[in-house]
Amino acid sequence: MDFEKYYVLDTNILLEDAKNIFTLADDAKNLIILPETVLDEIDSKKSGFDEINFQAREFARILENSTIKNSIAIDSYKIIRLIINNEQNSIIDIISKDEYNINTKNVSLNIINDRKILEIATFANSYYKKNVEFLSQDIMARTRAISLDIKTECLTGSSRDDFKYEFIKEIDVEFDELENLNNQDIIKYDKEYKSYNYSYCFNVIDSDQVILANIKNSRIELLDEGEVRNQIITPLNKEQLFFSNALLSYFYNVLIVEAKAGSGKTLLALSAALKLVRRKEYQKIIYIRNSIESLDKGEDIGYLPGFEEKFRIYNHPLMDSLDYIIRTDYKKRSNKKNIDKIPELDDAEVNAKIEDMITNYGIETMWVGEMRGRTLSNSFIIIDEAQNMSNKTMQMVLSRIDNTCKVVVLGSNKQIDNFYVNKYTNALTTLLKSTKDENELVNTFAIRLQKVLRGPITEWAEQIFSK
Repeated sequence: MDFEKYYVLDTNILLEDAKNIFTLADDAKNLIILPETVLDEIDSKKSGFDEINFQAREFARILENSTIKNSIAIDSYKIIRLIINNEQNSIIDIISKDEYNINTKNVSLNIINDRKILEIATFANSYYKKNVEFLSQDIMARTRAISLDIKTECLTGSSRDDFKYEFIKEIDVEFDELENLNNQDIIKYDKEYKSYNYSYCFNVIDSDQVILANIKNSRIELLDEGEVRNQIITPLNKEQLFFSNALLSYFYNVLIVEAKAGSGKTLLALSAALKLVRRKEYQKIIYIRNSIESLDKGEDIGYLPGFEEKFRIYNHPLMDSLDYIIRTDYKKRSNKKNIDKIPELDDAEVNAKIEDMITNYGIETMWVGEMRGRTLSNSFIIIDEAQNMSNKTMQMVLSRIDNTCKVVVLGSNKQIDNFYVNKYTNALTTLLKSTKDENELVNTFAIRLQKVLRGPITEWAEQIFSK
């Protein structure tokens, strides 16, 4: 039986989304080839509450609906052909080997497994003789495959195209147009307006004056910069002003932010959340962050003993932001009292104030593994590190949120730590891409924060390591 394409899959393709097997099989037009080591690795991930554990169990359920068509042995290799019995026809060849031609002395298990998978891919490349591709999200595995003359690709998904994230536009206007600018149809000033042009800088001709506006229902709403700045963390540039205005606006209920490290995204989101809870527009603040910290053994929270210790590490970004907000608010209040020399708050005082803030503002933290089956209401929700979430994880999180909430999704595609996603397939990119099309279900706002404000070291690091 001939197929159009022959895909040898790495484990991470299926742990990113078990249903990738159906997409790649394309109604049995293509053959899926699974090295036995992939099954072993997936089997080892079935226990747990993280997204990859769910995907491992999902793949096991897919295999339960399969039947064995035949089994053949070729030299030291064995090929078992499975037919998936559902509406999405898929044919899978599982290939195993008695003994592998690899040196396992002083080699870590993940490298041993990669070499086993590639040994099967090498056999498949010669056995099937045409159109065999090795699919992996791991650049190291793909590089090894290339050295073995195996055609290789990563899974990029539908997110990889030429969409330009033109969330902010600049338009020139005459001075005498300013008086009637507010609430005008944006088409009057920008004939090429798109639904993802959320913010505008109106540059006054023959002047240094710049008027900032966000777009709501295709109409111009000028920013009240005084009101936007009236919060604990003051926006410092036009990008932050656009973002803060959207955070405080009742109109937008889903905000998507792609930002450099040190751009103030978490601080601004928390500052706005505190202001809105004080206004009683929301009852509480919920901070959600994916549990992936690092791929280096010993740095992932899974290696830390005790739940409380894990949770403290997991919530460091939130606690650091609250610390900064407490100290900033203290300095602002002291300055208003005209105190010449302001004493610094010590750590004990700051920690006590943080605990009070957590209680008074109903600040809760969640990790994605505990969200299944829950419903979140009357909450200002911050989803941090979205670049480390798969689409399935984000879908699950967002499906827990009802219409009384505002949700802010934060992330940076330069800080991806999740082995099972890349900048084309992660949830942050998918959400950013979704703004290309109009929808009537939610009022979205998106922006990219490009200016680093944390300090010169952060900005220097962004410059030299982002080239």
